[in-house]
Amino acid sequence: MNAPVKPPANALPEWRLDDLYAGRDDPNVERDLEAGARINRELAALKGAFVAAKADPAQLGELIDRGIGLYQAATDKLWGVGAYAGLAASTARDDPAWARFEGDVRTRSSQIAADSLFFTLELNELEDAEIEAALQAHPAAAHWRPWLRRVRLSRPHELSHDLERLLLDRGPAVANWVRLYDETLATLAIRAGRESLTLAEALNRLSDADAARRKSAAQGLARAPEAKSGALTLAFNTLAFEKQVEDRWRRYATPAASRHVANEVDAEAVAALEAAVVASYPRFSHRYYALKAKVMGKTRLDHWDRNAPLSSAAPRRYGWEQARQMVLESFDALAPRFATTAARFFDEPWIDAQPRPGKQSGAYSHPVTSQRHPYVFLNFMGERRDVLTLAHELGHAVHQTLAAPQGTLLADTPLTLAETASIFGEGLVFERLLAEAKGPERRDLLAGKIEDGLNTVVRQIAFHRFETRFHDARAKGELSAGEIGGMFREAMSESLGPSVRLNPGYEVYWSYVSHFVHAPFYVYAYAFGNLLVEALMEARRRNPDGFTPLYEDLLAAGGARTYVEALAPFGLDPRDPAFWSGGCARLERLVDEFEALV
Repeated sequence: MNAPVKPPANALPEWRLDDLYAGRDDPNVERDLEAGARINRELAALKGAFVAAKADPAQLGELIDRGIGLYQAATDKLWGVGAYAGLAASTARDDPAWARFEGDVRTRSSQIAADSLFFTLELNELEDAEIEAALQAHPAAAHWRPWLRRVRLSRPHELSHDLERLLLDRGPAVANWVRLYDETLATLAIRAGRESLTLAEALNRLSDADAARRKSAAQGLARAPEAKSGALTLAFNTLAFEKQVEDRWRRYATPAASRHVANEVDAEAVAALEAAVVASYPRFSHRYYALKAKVMGKTRLDHWDRNAPLSSAAPRRYGWEQARQMVLESFDALAPRFATTAARFFDEPWIDAQPRPGKQSGAYSHPVTSQRHPYVFLNFMGERRDVLTLAHELGHAVHQTLAAPQGTLLADTPLTLAETASIFGEGLVFERLLAEAKGPERRDLLAGKIEDGLNTVVRQIAFHRFETRFHDARAKGELSAGEIGGMFREAMSESLGPSVRLNPGYEVYWSYVSHFVHAPFYVYAYAFGNLLVEALMEARRRNPDGFTPLYEDLLAAGGARTYVEALAPFGLDPRDPAFWSGGCARLERLVDEFEALV
């Protein structure tokens, strides 16, 4: 790879993916797919050997160690190509060639992975005592204990080999509904006055200081899906039906149950989280929006005022270099290693921050595999929220980098812990901003912090409640766009309270929340992570010197520990309902502080 050309200080970077592959026609794409297929065939040759060896713990332990090693090696090859296809396509959703390449890679990878489908199914034919004896007899295999624990969680929900193969083979076709949804959103042209905005630009304008510009963008967001509502609604209905059928066959008790298993979290913990947040609605969300309406001289806020700055003056703008410096200095205050790890993403072409037509909205950090660095994706527009988003995604990137020595399978972190470093990174930057602010700027920053908490905790739990209602209703039949919109409006109105007016058109805003389509019931992980981080930051305030090594150890463990095990060194137990109500109380105290300033 050639040395990157240093861009001007405030130029927004676009990543280069040539340290993965040189292009769609790079022969290394085919080479790695073939290598993944070859390794999978080698693993497939062990079919039946695991059950046959269950009476010999030493032999079984050796087979488990060898088999998982092969499984991880094949995963590295397939995930590397898949990551490249997804990364490249996400910045070119208007390019059919990249869409076709992404779809073809997904199909090919699925066909290759089918050769190793038997592996986890056969491991789950073994009894717990047989596996434990094997790990004791062959200590090298004990390294894989956390991964085996995760595999065993799916044991009650597995189907026969033939049915699992059928689902795997048809997976790429089902995923095309997600592709249709993504491409439909990427091609939306949102009219705001005389301007035509991308989805990312229109959503960003809802934070504009000018009320007329906010209103125009909000009305454009309401109009834009009209011509596309058929495709968006059909995709959502179809994917929900697919999930309903699979959940029924897998004997999941509720639509969210499969996500709880993937997150290694108890349904009771999620229910306690939801109950605590809903109970806090009047004291946190409703009270804050009433205060904000008062500050803005209104009886009620329009929905496009929800994230509006309190001052009508133009909000402070941040250049890319300024954002970089703020994030790195904030990370360095926690631990120099965090800052040096994040700094490399700026020094190398590993960040894509430039908004442009065809690029999908949102932000993410993609870990690729443990042998390759992550990539950071965002749409940077120079606002405070964008600086915090940069910190959020770089928190993910640092977490993924620190966990990489675990290997791809063990570095993969459940969502309940995956948001820990990202939200913590945001918190570090906010603390820096607040410490430097005085007078009205402090009030406005505090409002921003509260609104971040509202968006990450209250809004995501409202999303979770909407999803629950939608999937329950979808079990009785297909839903119209109006019915879906009505459920969305109801759930959001409950969370926002009487001081926020949901104007006509707001009901279509469900269609912009890509997690509903990409990863059903993903959203509660944001609230889980935010309140978890509130507890961690409280632990840091109590013992700053002792906190950092414990926190670094938590991140470096990746997915090798459950969320209960990961938090035990800090004296925290998320299974206790008081853990969640305590986190909500800390957010409510921010509203107390804000009220004292207005």
